[in-house]
Amino acid sequence: MIPKQKVVAMVLAGGQGSRLGVLTKKLAKPAVPFGGKYRIIDFPLSNCVNSGIEAVGILTQYQPLVLNEYIGNGQPWDLDGMHSGVNCLSPYEAVSGADWYSGTANAIYQNINYIDRYNPDYVLVLSGDHIYKMDYNEMLEFHKENEAACTIAAIDVPKEEASRFGILNTNPDGSIYEFDEKPKKPKSTNASMGIYIFSWKKLKKYLIDDAKDPNSSNDFGKNVLPAMLNAGERMFAYPFEGYWKDVGTIDSLWEANMDLLDPNVGLDLNDVYSRNPMMPPHYIADGVKIQNSLIADGCNVQGDLEFSILFSGVNVGKGAVINSSIIMPGAVIEEGARVEYAIVAENTVIGKNSVVGADPENVKDRDEWGITVIGDNLRIGDNIVVLPKAMIDKDLEVSE
Repeated sequence: MIPKQKVVAMVLAGGQGSRLGVLTKKLAKPAVPFGGKYRIIDFPLSNCVNSGIEAVGILTQYQPLVLNEYIGNGQPWDLDGMHSGVNCLSPYEAVSGADWYSGTANAIYQNINYIDRYNPDYVLVLSGDHIYKMDYNEMLEFHKENEAACTIAAIDVPKEEASRFGILNTNPDGSIYEFDEKPKKPKSTNASMGIYIFSWKKLKKYLIDDAKDPNSSNDFGKNVLPAMLNAGERMFAYPFEGYWKDVGTIDSLWEANMDLLDPNVGLDLNDVYSRNPMMPPHYIADGVKIQNSLIADGCNVQGDLEFSILFSGVNVGKGAVINSSIIMPGAVIEEGARVEYAIVAENTVIGKNSVVGADPENVKDRDEWGITVIGDNLRIGDNIVVLPKAMIDKDLEVSE
């Protein structure tokens, strides 16, 4: 018999992540490398184990191979219990004929049996593509104190960015009276973080009702949450103060990585766990100039670094210069190459004396500038120039 769990966490990790372009062409967004030694999925998994949550379902769909392999049996996060731990839950064809997850709510609906095995009092629904640290127990206590059916974590965002989020309009006691999905003219800056705690019996009813509605998009933000609100359920916004970043775009992914190099940001990674490759310590050649950069194990650095992050196994040749860039595992930057304001994906080679990206201060037309992205397992030949804002998904022997 499977022991009862007070809380079951369900991590939504099946989205295509199309806004990350070539980085997610063959990779689920939560499996994208982050911060020199992590992948994005490490953050919700670490938050769960640090909050004492022992049953975690990972809802996968798009390009799940690397993500499933990385999670494995959950041992790096101490989520490998005999009757609990982490489970990757891909869609399947049931007797009812359901197959692909048609929305976030449908993904949870198709796994009702998995949740019911643990007979939980509460279900925690998380996004798999956010960088943050949170003690979910504090949010759960808030949920219980307010006798809520649903509690949504909320963060104050700049007014000019509010239209990008689901906005929670609340009463003075924190209760939600309106849920406004990406409004053109937001009434507040209280943005949903995509982190929900539900009382399971309540949520189960609304998921079943939503699945019966042929006109529903089967989405939490568009369907289930408004249905609960319209029915008069007690719904509250839980105010979160701390670092949080949705890394669903190239710019936000680059910014979140660069935040790790900013001592004023305060994102402490000490209790964020990951599956680490077994590599020797990094090597830095004599005379190399390194300023405010992060270098992982297994790197061989013979060129200069400035405000950059090197993942494990990266090789930087003599005379190469890397500035404000993210170089993912196994990449090679050959002699004399220059990489600026760029993301170079896994196992890609930048040839000798090539130039990838540019410092915005050296670009006359700022509309032509942006982060340059080079996809994985590519070869950029010698003496190639890859312009700012380019997104490359093929080998290059001529400039773009």
